[in-house]
Amino acid sequence: MSDFIERSKFTCALGGAITTITAINRAVPIVHASGGCAGMLAGTYNMAGGYKGSGYCGGNMIPTSNVSEKNIVFGGDSRLEEQIENTINIINADLYFVVSGCQVEIIGDNVIGVANQFSDRGDVLAANTPGFIGNTFKGYEVVLSTIAEKLINKVETKDAKTVNILGVVPGHDVFFRGNLTEIKRLLALIGIKANTFFGNGETVEMIRNYGDAALTIVLSDNYGVDTAKVFEEVHGIPYITTDLPIGPTDSENFLRRVGELLKVEKALTEAVIAAEKVIYYSFIERILDIYSDLDLQRYAIISADSNYAFPLTRFIADDFGWIPHLVVINDLFEDEEQKKYLDKFEQIESETKPKVIFEAHTGQLKKHIQDSWRRNSNDKYYDGLNPTYIIGSSLEVTLAQKLGAAFLSVAFPVTNRVVLAKGYAGFNGATSLVEDLLSVLVAGR
Repeated sequence: MSDFIERSKFTCALGGAITTITAINRAVPIVHASGGCAGMLAGTYNMAGGYKGSGYCGGNMIPTSNVSEKNIVFGGDSRLEEQIENTINIINADLYFVVSGCQVEIIGDNVIGVANQFSDRGDVLAANTPGFIGNTFKGYEVVLSTIAEKLINKVETKDAKTVNILGVVPGHDVFFRGNLTEIKRLLALIGIKANTFFGNGETVEMIRNYGDAALTIVLSDNYGVDTAKVFEEVHGIPYITTDLPIGPTDSENFLRRVGELLKVEKALTEAVIAAEKVIYYSFIERILDIYSDLDLQRYAIISADSNYAFPLTRFIADDFGWIPHLVVINDLFEDEEQKKYLDKFEQIESETKPKVIFEAHTGQLKKHIQDSWRRNSNDKYYDGLNPTYIIGSSLEVTLAQKLGAAFLSVAFPVTNRVVLAKGYAGFNGATSLVEDLLSVLVAGR
């Protein structure tokens, strides 16, 4: 791999930290970095995250030390101390969280030590989040791990029917609010309360009591696991990893697994699954005639991060009946990670299995598509790769237009859709996804 990623689909760790903090109700990030870092990173997620907005104190309102050359030469601890003091005095918040950029980490500013001086002024946390420690997902992990260790109360007695949900990264998962709402709804149907950190009505005071959960569910094999380990080590809460459930197949498997682990009566779980499937298929059957008459089946090309790539492919292939042709995953770089992820695709029941590529460079997607299909060499009869549908990010819009393919943006960055409460998880999310996929195909009629 080269030393840079062309048209990256994530930001640095500081960006992940900022978008995570601003998604928590009445939490305020205090950014210790040079001018521009906070505004540019927050702006990226506010717009490229389906226009998710600034939150309580995000966007251009984020307090920042705005360190200058003088601070870099002589140290910026005093400037950070001044900024924390001013922020607490001016902004009424339930949680102040100091995060750091590359410059101040390189010169060795004591970010956590300075923040600890304000421990008597309320909840003031801090974490080292320079861009060079990783990408968006690393910033998310560092922030939530700090909260799990420093903010959440330790309790001995656990609620057997309460779980913590991790792995859904606010902003980077453009549909994070809708997805978490559906996960909470499904679990509630089998009598389980879900703590999500970012859900509607969840407050810092509520988060403080998340130590009473009996299980942590990480909706990812790669992101949220570090935080889950902190919950396990500090609070004694075991964890499992699973994919974001999209559609009836994965949703019923998800409910059965969680129900079994938390000793939910099997009859209740099966009754909920049966009821949800009746509702789901009552909607899907409405489009069967037009699906067949207009031949709306497509070759599907999916370009997304590992949190979405397999769940989307599984739904497209096994539940929706499209042909999964090519899957390009942009965030896994280690051989072991790639092999483990590749094994997931053996679970797909469709006779047609996709070609799976690990590629961080957005511009290479066209080449991978061309290489995946035999070219037309002026053959008398040529079976082309069409009709094709690309499911990816807004960065693939132009490519889809050049190929004459239909297109839907699902994975970050998403700049051509406004996303409020929409989600694609669960049964309800799958119905919404089918609506969006097919609406693109009939939009010009």
